[in-house]
Amino acid sequence: MGLSHDAALADLGAPSDTAEFARLAAACAKGRSDLAARGLDDSGARQLRLFSTWEITRYLIPVAQAHFRRVLKANPDLPQGASETEGGAKWFTLDEVLRLRAHFGAEGSKAKPYLPWRPEGLPAKIVAVANFKGGVGKTSTAAHLAMSAALDGYRVLVVDLDSQGSMTSIFGGKVADEWQTVFPLLARHYARHLQAENRIRASRGEAPAPLDDTLSEALKVSSTDLIQSTHWPNIDLIGAQLNLYWAEFQIPVWRMAARGWKLWEALTESLAQDGVLDRYDLIFLDTPPALGYLTINGLAAADVLLVPTGASFLEFDSTGRFFDMLHSTFGSIEQSENIAARALGREELRFEWDAVRVMLTRYDASQQAELAALMQAWLGRTMTAERQEFTALIGQAGEQVHGIYEADYRDFNRETYIRGRETFDATYAAFKRLILGIWRRDDLARQQDRQGV
Repeated sequence: MGLSHDAALADLGAPSDTAEFARLAAACAKGRSDLAARGLDDSGARQLRLFSTWEITRYLIPVAQAHFRRVLKANPDLPQGASETEGGAKWFTLDEVLRLRAHFGAEGSKAKPYLPWRPEGLPAKIVAVANFKGGVGKTSTAAHLAMSAALDGYRVLVVDLDSQGSMTSIFGGKVADEWQTVFPLLARHYARHLQAENRIRASRGEAPAPLDDTLSEALKVSSTDLIQSTHWPNIDLIGAQLNLYWAEFQIPVWRMAARGWKLWEALTESLAQDGVLDRYDLIFLDTPPALGYLTINGLAAADVLLVPTGASFLEFDSTGRFFDMLHSTFGSIEQSENIAARALGREELRFEWDAVRVMLTRYDASQQAELAALMQAWLGRTMTAERQEFTALIGQAGEQVHGIYEADYRDFNRETYIRGRETFDATYAAFKRLILGIWRRDDLARQQDRQGV
């Protein structure tokens, strides 16, 4: 009420043209570089913080501090840590923590879970984190689960399928163009399909389908060429950047040219062919907030689908529509493929996931408890019982360009740190229980197969 139209005009400024977007992009790029630099050391590289004896014995290795110190004193060849002051607390790199964990696993009590469990000979589990709705904590959930698994001793690969590259930024990845993303793996899969088709054409005396420069170059690329190390010693990354979005336009062109190409198998088979599933324990896929071709590849490759959502009507409604779209999309693929499969007497296509779970993120118990309880009742066991709360630690860590587990607890109130960490630790505990159950089921099935049951 009472606003002056002349005063509003004076505040308005000149109209914007397309050049204004370039100026804004440049300003954001400068700001992004400034913020990212807060996490760099003097050499310009990302550096993971150190871990104190208190933190190691409380969160990482299940031993009492006194026993931990006795073991170090009795084994001078083990990492001894470094003190910032004379007689002060000892601090260790994560590499050193992993070495200490291995020692306790080999020499310590067999009743304690010093080492993370994974059945020998079974492949890595691929975990896709996906949802339509933005702002539900999809990327941060995937990142923190990856960090939790790394602290637990697992070997982790993070694959960024989102051209926005947020996950890549979290882990300090450097991606020059689409040839350093998953794009060449998808192109290679299509190129190999064309090569197989050309062999059939040759047997019929038909002219081969040409492979353009893009496909010819993609045939030379391996996953190993794309994987980059991060400042976490046991987390590697296949990054993303804006040009990856080109895949959303290129894939349907390839599909139209070769209707027999199973585009949804491109990522799965490429990673398997390159031995990636044997090199890692867990592979996390961060997907775009849309059900495009990259997301379809990620979901088809996944063994486990995690769907983060908030406890609000709009987020719950969007999540329901997401599941409806998944049903339509994958059901349509199955239907169209199985028409031909039945006609040819081949095994029918059936997509299957080891588990699908909805996770509540950014939860506020004081305002969202009732809706969260209703969502739990509607979704049943598909929704995890744990609630990932939004605490002061989450906000402060985000401002400092850190994940929760990258934040030094000395920068926070001790109670704030413990409470903030507990909500993410509980989320990981639920996730780990899920993964262990899946691995155990696979292991038992393998044993039954060997026994001919």
